[in-house]
Amino acid sequence: MKTYRNLYHELCSYPNLYRAYKKARKGKTLIPYVIEFEKNLKENLLQLRADMLFHSYYPQPLKTFIIRDPKTRKISKSEFRDRIVHHALVNILEPIYERIFIYDSYANRKGKGTLAAINRFEQFKIKIAHFWKGAYCLKADIKHYFDTVDHRILLEIISRKIKDTQSMFLIKKILANHSNPKGMPLGNLTSQFFANIYLNELDQFIKQNLRAKYYIRYVDDFVILDWDKSKLENYKQEINRFLMQRLALGLHSTKSKIIPLHAGINFLGFRIFRYHKLLRKSNLRRIKKKPMLLYEQFITQKITYDNVYDSMLGSCAHARHANTYNLLRRIAKTYNSLFSNNIPTFEIDRWLKNNRRQGIL
Repeated sequence: MKTYRNLYHELCSYPNLYRAYKKARKGKTLIPYVIEFEKNLKENLLQLRADMLFHSYYPQPLKTFIIRDPKTRKISKSEFRDRIVHHALVNILEPIYERIFIYDSYANRKGKGTLAAINRFEQFKIKIAHFWKGAYCLKADIKHYFDTVDHRILLEIISRKIKDTQSMFLIKKILANHSNPKGMPLGNLTSQFFANIYLNELDQFIKQNLRAKYYIRYVDDFVILDWDKSKLENYKQEINRFLMQRLALGLHSTKSKIIPLHAGINFLGFRIFRYHKLLRKSNLRRIKKKPMLLYEQFITQKITYDNVYDSMLGSCAHARHANTYNLLRRIAKTYNSLFSNNIPTFEIDRWLKNNRRQGIL
């Protein structure tokens, strides 16, 4: 296995920190703390570089808040300065680990994402179409994944490739900021990246040891397709044993099951059937409720028309990847009935027609 040393000088270089700052500010240029940091940008980056080089850098305590979308999640947010460090670290480590990640790991990677994972599922589905009625899917979920990642195991995995003492010291500081020997804060870029490193161990086990051909993973959700139900039963037992023994994790007992493909598979927000796919019921309910929620915020002047339009297009852009043209037409009528008196140029109908014309819907 190839190992890497002497990474820290490049990690702390001004060009890398500036590139990290550009990534950290993306989509946040009007936020006060970003504006404040930019008032003395060069001085702030040089001070951060000096702190890192002299090992006097310590991350600030995380700010924690709760979101419900629809599940209740605890999100921990780092200071902007710390987020620059996270990006700087990932800038250096990402090219190293991209070489060893499997193709069918889709979370938080360039050129991947949920829609790419769904498209890959569709490809696998076509390959086993001749056996569709006798084919099955192991749909699995790792229990409390981000809360139970073991720092000691994660550091041992990273240290196999990264032999740079200073870089490892920085990684330990970032992990220690969570103040618990297990778990990683949702919301940090490093948490998302380390999650892929940690579960790459599972990916390699499934591909190399179990030789599973039709396997897709997105964070802690994964699927394996096969014609042999007993083989999937064995995979499930072997995977759970590997997770417990090697990674101190386990499969979610109620969410990990073997399902006939013809029954439809819930995966990454969609219900995938043989010839079509629909939105999951929870996503469908959320999209149907959104127009009225937006209208209430709009008439109380909490949001503007631009906010309404952007939110609407975001929902439609996701929904269009399922067979939902009639649904979107009904939602269009709802938006028009609510907003037509306030906004004379509401354009959802035009958006629908353009997508229909291009064959997207």
